[in-house]
Amino acid sequence: MDTYRTTVLRRELDVRGVITVHYFEFARDYLFTGEAHPFWELLYVDKGSVMVDAGGKRYHLRHGELIFHQPDEFHTVVADGVNAPNLAVISFDCPSPSMDFFRGRLLHAGEAERELLSRILREAEAAFATPLDNPAVTCLKRADNAPFGSEQMIALLLEELLIGLIRRERGEQHAARITSTVKRRSGNELAARVIAYMEENAGGSLTFSDICRFSAQSATNLKTIFKSVTGMGVMEYYRRLKIEMAKKMLREGEGNVTQIADRLGYASVHYFSRYFKQATGMTPTEYTLSVQMK
Repeated sequence: MDTYRTTVLRRELDVRGVITVHYFEFARDYLFTGEAHPFWELLYVDKGSVMVDAGGKRYHLRHGELIFHQPDEFHTVVADGVNAPNLAVISFDCPSPSMDFFRGRLLHAGEAERELLSRILREAEAAFATPLDNPAVTCLKRADNAPFGSEQMIALLLEELLIGLIRRERGEQHAARITSTVKRRSGNELAARVIAYMEENAGGSLTFSDICRFSAQSATNLKTIFKSVTGMGVMEYYRRLKIEMAKKMLREGEGNVTQIADRLGYASVHYFSRYFKQATGMTPTEYTLSVQMK
C-alpha cells in the first residue's frame, strides 16, 4: 500500500499582517515631512507625480510607478507643485528574507500589478471600518460586516503582487501569462478605446447611444464587455470619470466651482454640486477644504 506524504509548501514571502491601507487624493502642493517605522511600506502613484526622499536618495515617481520603504528607513513625499497626486500606501509586516529584493528599488506597475493593487484596496475597504483617506490612522478597525476571508485575501493578494514583481524583474514569468485569451485582450482593448473616447469628451454630454456608435458594438455587447473589464456600467463609468476630473481640477486650483462645472459640461453649477455630493459625500467646496486640511 502506498504511503502518502505531505509536501509542506515553501513560503518565500509571508505577509503576517497590515498596519495601514490608504488611498489619498492630495493637492498639488502636498508635503509630507517624513517618518520612519519598523515595517515595510509600499507607495504607488496612481495619478500625478511626487518626489520621494528615502535612504539618502531622491526619486521622482510618476504615474504607474511604485517604491518600497524598508523598515526604519526615513522617507518623505512632496507633490511636484503642478499635478495633484493620487497615492496608494500600504504598510505591512513581512519578515521574509526575500523582501531584501525591494530595498532601494523603483518599479513600474503593469496591468497585472495595477489590478492586484485595486483588489487589495477594495478588500481593505470591505474588511475595515477605517476610512482609507485618513492620514492620521495608525491602527485599522475591523468592519462588523466584513466579507468572509477578506483579511486573508489582502495577505494573499499582497503576496501575489510581491511574487509577481520579483518574477518579472528576474525574467521568470511563466508562458501561461502570455497565453491569455484573445477574447480577453480584445475586450480590454475595446474598453480602453471607449474610456479614451470618454476622456476626450468629458467636457460634453455623451449618451450611451453616442458611445455605442463610436465603439461599433451593439448595446448588449458593449455593456457586457465593458462591465467585465471595468466592473461597472458604461454611463456609470462616464459619470465617475467626470467627478474624478472635477476632483483633480479642484485640487490643482483650475478655476472655481462654476467654471469647473461648465468645463465638464454640466447643465448648471447646482446640478454639478448635487451630483458631486452624491458621488463623494461632500460638496465641491467641502472636498477642496478637506484636501487642504490633509
